[in-house]
Amino acid sequence: MSQRILDFQDVDAGYGGVAVVRNLTLFVDAGEVVALIGPNGAGKTTTLMTVSGFAEVLRGTVRVLGRPLPKLRRAHLIGRWGVHHVPEQRGIFYGLTVEENLRLATRHGRVDLDRAASYFPVLESLMSRRAGLLSGGEQQMLALGRALLSEPRLLMVDEMSLGLAPIICEELLPIVRRMADETGAGVLIVEQHADLALEQADRAYLLSHGDLVFDGPASTLRDDRGFLDATYLGLGGGEESAP
Repeated sequence: MSQRILDFQDVDAGYGGVAVVRNLTLFVDAGEVVALIGPNGAGKTTTLMTVSGFAEVLRGTVRVLGRPLPKLRRAHLIGRWGVHHVPEQRGIFYGLTVEENLRLATRHGRVDLDRAASYFPVLESLMSRRAGLLSGGEQQMLALGRALLSEPRLLMVDEMSLGLAPIICEELLPIVRRMADETGAGVLIVEQHADLALEQADRAYLLSHGDLVFDGPASTLRDDRGFLDATYLGLGGGEESAP
């Protein structure tokens, strides 16, 4: 049986005492990719922020590697547990070079730049370039390379394709799949291009207005285009169509 990396049980979470997501039950196991999708404002980013320490758990329990998140926590402490969060803004240091960014990512004092380049070959020729001078796609590769070198147990990626052409996302999502397969990390990915995320994911959760309206195999949701479209477009009646 795979190890449970992340476990939400009946969680309300939000900011300033106001719930953005409600009654959320969700889990991620080692070596699997889980897609968290839904329209804007559904609560996807808040779910990730809850794990990394920037949103409050108002009710329920969140466990990482079997340990409940502490009430008073700091993002850097959660990182020591093996959680790496790639935010929408990518979380890289724009004034540093690619190599410097990668060297800062390691948790154990050793740096394997060749390993990052094996996943993202373009980075090898960019090691001396400042991150702020990279293209959007190159910056996202750097963000994921940093994640890889941090040796995460749980990798959370928020809107990888933000500001990028869909073809870049098509290239990067299979690499995230490879990272899960080869490292055994659990991956929770939020992605606006739902179809692309569902192609690589094992399972999926669909949020709408803070509520969970689907959880199950990613292939099931990918094949029910009508239900997916109804949820994204707010047409209603999606619950009746849910597999």
